[in-house]
Amino acid sequence: MIKELHISNYALIDKLDIGFNDGLTIITGETGAGKSIILGALSLILGERADTKAIRDTSDKTVVEAVFDVGGYNLESFYKDNDIDWDEHECIVRRELSPTGRSRAFINDTPVSLNLLRELSTRLLDIHSQHSNMLLSQPAFQLSILDSIADNAQLLDNYGKAYQAYRDAVKQLEKTEAEMEQLRRNEDYIRFQLDQLQTMNLQPDEDVLLEAQQSKLSNITELKEALWSVENDLNSDENSILERLNAVAQRLENAERNLTDVEGMPQRVRTSLIDLKDIAQSVGAILDTLNDDPAELARVDDRLNTIYTLQRKHNAQNVNQLIDIQHDYEKQLGEIEHNDDIIEELRSRVSTMQSTALEIAAQLSGKRHDAAKRFGKSLIEMATPLGMKNIAFDVDFTSTDLTPTGTDSVEFLMAFNKNQRPMPVKDTASGGEISRVMLCIKTIIARHMRLPSIIFDEVDTGISGDIANMIGEMMADIARSIQVIAITHLPQVAANGNHHLRVFKTDTDMETLTKIEQLNDEEHIMEIARMLSGKNLDQAAIENAKSLIKHNHKEKL
Repeated sequence: MIKELHISNYALIDKLDIGFNDGLTIITGETGAGKSIILGALSLILGERADTKAIRDTSDKTVVEAVFDVGGYNLESFYKDNDIDWDEHECIVRRELSPTGRSRAFINDTPVSLNLLRELSTRLLDIHSQHSNMLLSQPAFQLSILDSIADNAQLLDNYGKAYQAYRDAVKQLEKTEAEMEQLRRNEDYIRFQLDQLQTMNLQPDEDVLLEAQQSKLSNITELKEALWSVENDLNSDENSILERLNAVAQRLENAERNLTDVEGMPQRVRTSLIDLKDIAQSVGAILDTLNDDPAELARVDDRLNTIYTLQRKHNAQNVNQLIDIQHDYEKQLGEIEHNDDIIEELRSRVSTMQSTALEIAAQLSGKRHDAAKRFGKSLIEMATPLGMKNIAFDVDFTSTDLTPTGTDSVEFLMAFNKNQRPMPVKDTASGGEISRVMLCIKTIIARHMRLPSIIFDEVDTGISGDIANMIGEMMADIARSIQVIAITHLPQVAANGNHHLRVFKTDTDMETLTKIEQLNDEEHIMEIARMLSGKNLDQAAIENAKSLIKHNHKEKL
């Protein structure tokens, strides 16, 4: 419900702060007092087009801000989807219009587009007049009415899950079919690339081993010279390192007999001699294997060059990545060879999910048809006493493919005269009759679903007497479920109000301004008395006003 409305620098309004309550709030005032100005400001909150002509003082901006109580409206997903700070209790909607024509919109101080502002605001506030049907002209809202009357909440939840499962299966099938088609188009290319890789018979880390072998074969002469020099130094016939170390060991052994300080040193030298002899033998053995082999070097060079070419071609860093690419090509060809089985399995899953969703959709449709009959009967029974004895109502059902709400597309049809063909709500002539019908519809659905707060803008124009009383009672009935604000000229309607606001003009030295005031019980009586008698306010009118209020609010007086 709307809790507060703040308007500044708009038309005849300098600054206006209006507080609203739940139940039925009545707004009255003389013609031209500014009631339509307040509605115009509210239309900015609903995302309507802004007109710079409405800016009162062109040196400042126009600001319209509304505070809503959003408890129970289930808007958290809307906030999160649009990166808006979530407050489960309160929502502040603001619209600013600069003298240059620039318009800005905010939800909880987050800048938003007008489309987003409109999407949220229409969930919170519905301005209904003789010339606007708002939500009721929208097929999606009409369908939600039938679902609410049919008590389809659980069935809709089950259907939503089944529909999502079906859509997921369809997406997976479409994705796989596209991938398979791409693979089929690339099959020759894939086979050619795979043949190249398979022909190479690559082994893990082969490039590392080949590079080491290449380095060895390319430097064979230098390696042989270095190793021969090592072997010669260690174990030549004369003055070799081994002979000299053997002599060192003998001298230390002689010294050890008489000098304990060198004890153990001879053995350490002998151990080193053993290690060096082993090294000399190993070097000699390696030398025996080192032979120039230009043919083998050429083979290694060619193999490495081919590997490097493949790495560049496939953007691979090493042989192991080439092997991974080869396996991927093998996998793709395997999928191509078995794609018929894969596609058939996915199609079978889609068919199963579709059947499940269609089964639940059929249940929904059946309950909606039953609800449409009950709804039409209730609507006609409620509208007939309001001076519409020839009213006709029907719901046009059209079967569709699976959608997020089932397989039904609905449209409300109505007629007001004998032999008139029922027409869609959006095409029906505006005026007093359609307004009363909408009032009846909202009275019915307010008992079944969470509606936005409703503002009735003089929908009672052109009626009087008993019908006016019934209109007021219907508004009061709706107000038991949701917040209702009614702008009216009828005392019979005003007498049903739980709260009463009066709009009036006041003059200053420089200008005329629109103001609004909250009426207490006594002021409420006097305002209705004025509505009954006009300028000639007398005691009879006051007593009549009290009687009218007492009739509608027995608990108050």
